Amino acid sequence: MPSKKLSAVKPRQASLAWDPLGLLAGVDEAGRGPLAGPVVAAAVILDDSKRIRGLNDSKVLTPLQRDRLFDQIREKSLCCAVGEASVAEIDELNIFHATMLAMKRAVEGLRLKPVKVLVDGNRLPKIDVLCEAIVGGDAKVKSISAASIIAKVTRDRMLLQLHEEFPQYGFAAHKGYSTPEHLQALKTHGPCPHHRKHFSPVAAAYGEIEAGPMIAVSVS
Repeated sequence: MPSKKLSAVKPRQASLAWDPLGLLAGVDEAGRGPLAGPVVAAAVILDDSKRIRGLNDSKVLTPLQRDRLFDQIREKSLCCAVGEASVAEIDELNIFHATMLAMKRAVEGLRLKPVKVLVDGNRLPKIDVLCEAIVGGDAKVKSISAASIIAKVTRDRMLLQLHEEFPQYGFAAHKGYSTPEHLQALKTHGPCPHHRKHFSPVAAAYGEIEAGPMIAVSVS
């Protein structure tokens, strides 16, 4: 597994009892679990002088709330950036290392460099900034909540575009997750180029194609 440059580090970088003075960035991802589409990460540095009401873990917000907050975060934050890892990178690296890569790209895409990065979860991307992992951070830390919203809305919009290209899979409804409707579409139509080949239901669908009973989706 090629992971020298992309491997995560255990959350031991931020062992100081105090934080350095300067900008803090929150980082979170969306799309680790789906069977299709990229994994997307976002990094956000909030402006303490511009309050954004309603920030929370994107998973507990409605689509309408996420869209409203997405616009506010982009308008009121000091800066934010999005990084992604493609389906090809997920297949090559595995979803964990691809997620770390997406986070690294998001942090490196920030217009302003933070002195510390707060990451949702219990593992950290390998970056040249002091990091701290916070389990449940998307519900505890406002900048991570903001990052979770930016990542979620960005990825959902990507899947809406995929739906236009491949409407038979219902990406607009399930965003690539393994719902019964999505699994049935895989059985009926076979995988498309945006499916993650090494995820079990997709791998099984490819196996059935090789065995003969299904026809793969052709791409012009």
